[in-house]
Amino acid sequence: MALVTAVGNDTTAGTEVTGGSYTRENLSVAAAVNGAVTNSADLTFTGMPACTVVGWEIWDSADTPVRWSYGPFDASKTVADGDELKVVAGGWSFSAS
Repeated sequence: MALVTAVGNDTTAGTEVTGGSYTRENLSVAAAVNGAVTNSADLTFTGMPACTVVGWEIWDSADTPVRWSYGPFDASKTVADGDELKVVAGGWSFSAS
């Protein structure tokens, strides 16, 4: 999962967080329920730069990464330099339409 400060669209990726110790986190999902999946483990982004996170993107880990999905969080989160941002298990969900 990547965090973004501006959500993209179907053709353009969003603006990914940069700086601090931010890195993308590997996403594990629980089995789909009624077509929706949720993260099955906490996602912990440590050493964040000062920014406002507004959304997420899911990328594969291929040599040439492909963005599989994207979207806004229900509420944006402003973090200070060095903060931790955590998405608790079950705190993120996605359903294909």
